[in-house]
Amino acid sequence: MEERYELTDEKVDILSHRRREDKIHILSIDPVLTTDIYERLHNDERLKRCQLVRARSTRVRDAVDEIYDMAQDTVSSRLLVFDVRRVTMPKLHKSFNAIVGYNRKDFNKLCYTIVIGDGPVNLFWAGKALDVFVPHLAAHRVDYHPAVFFYDPFLHYEIDEREIHGIDEQFVLQDSIPRRLVPYFQKGQDIRTAEIRRFFRATGKAEEVRQERLRTLRSVYKKRIAEQFPNHKDQLRAWLSKKGIRLATEKLHLYPLFFEDWVYDLIRKARQNASISRSGNE
Repeated sequence: MEERYELTDEKVDILSHRRREDKIHILSIDPVLTTDIYERLHNDERLKRCQLVRARSTRVRDAVDEIYDMAQDTVSSRLLVFDVRRVTMPKLHKSFNAIVGYNRKDFNKLCYTIVIGDGPVNLFWAGKALDVFVPHLAAHRVDYHPAVFFYDPFLHYEIDEREIHGIDEQFVLQDSIPRRLVPYFQKGQDIRTAEIRRFFRATGKAEEVRQERLRTLRSVYKKRIAEQFPNHKDQLRAWLSKKGIRLATEKLHLYPLFFEDWVYDLIRKARQNASISRSGNE
């Protein structure tokens, strides 16, 4: 008999789901970020056999409904990618609770999670120490058990960088990059996030072009981090590498640096764990 589960506001806890496939759920209501993740994974030769599932609507309200409707299907995936930025979490809380509940028993064994988000609210006005990330990462550890946490500077808006909308206006995601990052590109101009994403993923471009743009992005991140956190120059190299930077018991990475590599490694690891699990039950 087919199992059916009721979505509720409460976290649910069910049995392990062993019949998982090479499937990746992209759990974001931001069409720009969703497209960036999808295109990066779709065009990676190592992930050609993976099925990518995403919300297709460009309207936030409809995308929220799509995420809610796909919650039960996530039990067939080996990897879940959560967009956990603060501004959208209230709209996704119910769906994410259900998704975590359905998959919790398999996390870090048959199913892995990657979270992509902004930083803590007080990131840039709490001093010059990266330790401000620690409670932020710990909270996401409790909620999502991530194998990898990616901090995305293009998702992080300080209070004075946010666009103000009228109280009766429909909810929309900000589509200009944070003002603090504008000088690194075209000084004095507002640049759309979609343009930045498209430029740096360089889909369809020659390998040398993609590598050059990756070096450009790394250079932007390096300059910004060095300016904001001058006392952490010794950790900067690690933060820009695949291994990431360790803060207390958590590790932090920069999106999209090495994102595809981490996805490939986790899919392969989940597949291997599934094979071991099946062998042990035979």
